[in-house]
Amino acid sequence: MTAISLMPVRPIPSSGVPVPIVGLGTWQSFDVGADAAARAVRTRVLQRFASLGGAVIDSSPMYGSAESVVGDLLGAVTGVWQPFVATKVWTQGRAAGIRQMETSMARLRTPIIDLMQVHNLVDVDTHLATLTDWKTEGRVRHIGVTHYNESAYAAVTQVIERHTIDTLQINYSVAERSAECRLLPLARERGIAVIINRPFAEGDALRRLRNRILPNWAHDIGCTSWPQLLLKFVLSHPAVTCTIPGMSSIPHVEDCLAAATGPMPDAALRARIAEAAG
Repeated sequence: MTAISLMPVRPIPSSGVPVPIVGLGTWQSFDVGADAAARAVRTRVLQRFASLGGAVIDSSPMYGSAESVVGDLLGAVTGVWQPFVATKVWTQGRAAGIRQMETSMARLRTPIIDLMQVHNLVDVDTHLATLTDWKTEGRVRHIGVTHYNESAYAAVTQVIERHTIDTLQINYSVAERSAECRLLPLARERGIAVIINRPFAEGDALRRLRNRILPNWAHDIGCTSWPQLLLKFVLSHPAVTCTIPGMSSIPHVEDCLAAATGPMPDAALRARIAEAAG
């Protein structure tokens, strides 16, 4: 499934499928259960996200009710739109993994998942074996692994060196740059798409910048806010395919997706962004 996109796209190297470069993370932001008012807000968020060319929606059974909320609300989005739905498996054992993934498909209301990822490498060899079969059978279109913590980078490196996967989801931001050393170059070398989580270091990077004035030179690359500048730092790394900030309001969507427009920083400007945000 691909989006009719109003923003730049980058291909998943293994398949050539283009994905818009700013996606939507659902951790916390879509874990709203049956709250009707909160669901109405998220419906409007999805509608605006779609209208601006967004497509990638990332969830997990670990995220409380987020999968079910996304599945319930996707049908309310009007217009021509094909979301790229990604979720994860996060349990021990082959049978438990299959049950969990089938439950995720039911919650997301789709018989085929665009991307199924092994969350935080939990029983990674077992689940990748299942997912390799599922990809052959057409039950999933892409398979990958995820993590969010530098302490796991050695293990992540070993996994992507010994398995054939389509995507790597990892943390990366001006505040968390260790992935630059080995993981991002390795993913690029092996033709693995990279999805960036925690592009604001779980909000810490933005909190540090709350009282700082945005540098005038940020406007040279079309940035009018710190979130846009920090997202452009992430997106300008040559290994990065897309990033998935959490967004729970229309202003958040409009601000974050604006980072996809205009020129991207070159190496010199990336260094300047890192220094300004340090």
